[in-house]
Amino acid sequence: MNATSADFDPMDTLLHILELSDAGGAHTDEDIFVGPGDANAPRPRLFGGQVLAQSLVAAAKTVDEDRLVHSMHGYFLRPGDAASPITFGVQRLRDGRSFSARRTHAYQNGTPILSLIASFQTPDSGIEHQEPMPEGIPAPETLPTSAQLLGGIDHPVAQAWAYERPFDIRHVGDNIYFDVKGEHVAHQAVWLKTLGPMPEDQNLHRAALAYASDYTLLEPSLRRHGISWATPGLSVASLDHAMWWHREVRVDEWLLYVAQSPSASGARGLNFGRFYNRDGKLVASVAQEGMMRLPAGTPGID
Repeated sequence: MNATSADFDPMDTLLHILELSDAGGAHTDEDIFVGPGDANAPRPRLFGGQVLAQSLVAAAKTVDEDRLVHSMHGYFLRPGDAASPITFGVQRLRDGRSFSARRTHAYQNGTPILSLIASFQTPDSGIEHQEPMPEGIPAPETLPTSAQLLGGIDHPVAQAWAYERPFDIRHVGDNIYFDVKGEHVAHQAVWLKTLGPMPEDQNLHRAALAYASDYTLLEPSLRRHGISWATPGLSVASLDHAMWWHREVRVDEWLLYVAQSPSASGARGLNFGRFYNRDGKLVASVAQEGMMRLPAGTPGID
């Protein structure tokens, strides 16, 4: 795919991915759903954010419509195959007066690739405070798009990141696609939003945010050590993913994604992120640990 592929719409792909079937009513001790892989993926490995989002959609289908996901904790167990469909088994752990808990396992070829527990809550009121949004951040409209940065590069991954992602992602300051300019710091910020409008379903917006949260969250760990995505022999994989939704969110409006890495050791990097809307409201927080391996003797790495 590239800029001339007029018949390809990344938003159609995102909405298709998040539309799960009920597997013809199949049921065991779990509610069963089936979702597609991603035939347009530039790599054979399934994108972790996709299976996270689909697992949340599956869980949401088993709770009352007024209950919104407020937290999830997931472990990536095995690499997924982007070309194959995914089966989701949802176990109904508990339904209380205000909260519902669900466990989702994602399977390919009968083998689990992700295990996730999510909690849903009926909207309620109470005390409120938040970490303030960082000041002095340039507006997203002033920053280059991924298509502008990568669109002219004749490589399948560059073309996919430029034109096939359903999110517009704009780094605040320098990106780390090919190199790490300036000081090697363990923090960064990006603006992001979907390329087009989303349905009004709040659980769908939250699932789509989980999808997008996996794009750049490991970058602070890489940036701190001068490692770009183009570093030869770099191997990166998400190990786990936790997320909390604090307030209503729209992923089809600009969100500031601020991330930092407090620690890296044992070929693992830990990263925390926060999402703010343009009104400065903290709408979600996320944490992820990722495996990061480089060939022995890689020169020039801090």
